[in-house]
Amino acid sequence: METTLRGVGVSHGVAIGEVRHMGTAVLEPPAKQIPADEAEREQGRARQAVEAVAADLIARGNLAGGEAQHVLEAQAMMAQDPELIADVERRIAVGSTAERGVYDAFAAYRALLANAGEYLAGRVADLDDVRNRIVARLLGVPMPGVPDSDEPYVLIARDLAPADTALLDPTLVLGFVTEEGGPTSHSAILARALGVPAVVALPGAGEIAEGTVVAVDGSTGEIFVEPSQEKRAEMESASAARKAALSAVTGPGATSDGHKVPLLANVGGPGDVLAALEAGAEGVGLFRTEFLFLDDSKQAPSEEKQIAAYRAVLEAFPEGRVVVRVLDAGADKPLDFLTPADEPNPALGVRGLRSLLDHPDVLRTQLTALSRAAEGLPVYLEVMAPMVADRADAKAFADACREAGLQAKFGAMVEIPSAALRARSILQEVEFLSLGTNDLAQYTFAADRQVGAVSRLQDPWQPALLDLVALSAEAARAEGKSCGVCGEAASDPLLACVLTGLGVTSLSMGAASIPYVRATLAKHTLAQCERAASAARAADSADDARRAAQAVLSGE
Repeated sequence: METTLRGVGVSHGVAIGEVRHMGTAVLEPPAKQIPADEAEREQGRARQAVEAVAADLIARGNLAGGEAQHVLEAQAMMAQDPELIADVERRIAVGSTAERGVYDAFAAYRALLANAGEYLAGRVADLDDVRNRIVARLLGVPMPGVPDSDEPYVLIARDLAPADTALLDPTLVLGFVTEEGGPTSHSAILARALGVPAVVALPGAGEIAEGTVVAVDGSTGEIFVEPSQEKRAEMESASAARKAALSAVTGPGATSDGHKVPLLANVGGPGDVLAALEAGAEGVGLFRTEFLFLDDSKQAPSEEKQIAAYRAVLEAFPEGRVVVRVLDAGADKPLDFLTPADEPNPALGVRGLRSLLDHPDVLRTQLTALSRAAEGLPVYLEVMAPMVADRADAKAFADACREAGLQAKFGAMVEIPSAALRARSILQEVEFLSLGTNDLAQYTFAADRQVGAVSRLQDPWQPALLDLVALSAEAARAEGKSCGVCGEAASDPLLACVLTGLGVTSLSMGAASIPYVRATLAKHTLAQCERAASAARAADSADDARRAAQAVLSGE
């Protein structure tokens, strides 16, 4: 009998197939004591296992490339954390086996994160995965993970570790569903990069029996369990029509009446460039530079290394617009040489631009490297600062850009409500705004972007969030400047129309989403987008806002 479940759709497309469950690890080793003369040997085993797991994660990242590489390199750094390793060795010194020492040390660190109010809840899932990989290696047992199957399937898991998501085979994994996570979790971001339909934050998904046929709609978040033949035919027909519409629309982003909306790509490094070009991206709206700094948490990369990486991306978009975000460290991306280690709430502490202003040499080197990388290239370089709170922040960043001799536009990210409320003031110092809707939602609703339990507050359709977008866009229009969106909100085709109606001047997203957004914009006029935006803002909930906009755009 067909039943319908609803989670949060995070990656477009339809998947119909049999369920396979992710293997779960029960890897708690026995608590037994070892003789004192075996401690050194056990410590060596632990160190070897840690290094092997870190090397495996880095190798997986190199294979996956792009955003996945950035995530997995960060996870490898977690495995090699000196304080964790020291704790493991202390526990072995007083009688624990290597595997028990690892298990207990990671458990203690996990508790610290939880007691910090779960600001780093997304890192907890990563930490558990690292622990399981090290313990499995020490015990000599296989690491449970993606099921072994010769036939395509829909994967269901409590959550997916980055190491598993990064290497999913799209020819076998038709789509996936998780009980945890949110629209901006690592799993969601990597699913969009892979182009795999995905639904997250679906409580009870694990109770769907192995082998059950399900139909997954990654756009609406709906899961149809044992769908009827009629439902399957309806979804397959809709999916085919959607693909036909995508292939029929090409060229720059625009509404049906010719209002231009440049469609740009979010990239995490040179590895993401090819997908962006294949999708027809008109440039880069968010070039995340963290991938360079995660190779070594002890020191910043050299200016020459930065120049080479930046130039590889800039050269790919001749006469295109490339918007670079300077290093956004802190919170879930700590760097030993830059971010404080003892903050009670890292997401509310010294992160983003705040870290860079505390370390002006790091900022100066990055800005100089960007300036040199762009020399002689016919590219429109724009550089923006993350976590700008007010005009003083914007001025400090603009001054640093000028002092470095950077020939580019300087901008500010709007990720904090204060920046949206005072956008016109900030625009006295910079030339453009870019809305990071992931963090803007997190700070507007006090809802951690990695915690599934508060995912409804991370929904970019929340009217309060749309109000902040509108304030920013109105301020930019009044100042004759641009205001783009580079957060995950831009990847929702329907919401892209609403953002356009709110006055947003460009949209940046994962490459896989660009064709969907281009085709949807091309079906509607600017006036329709504006009416949809007004209807969404007049609603009282995210669901009502989505329905109201849909009604306007469908002519109901």
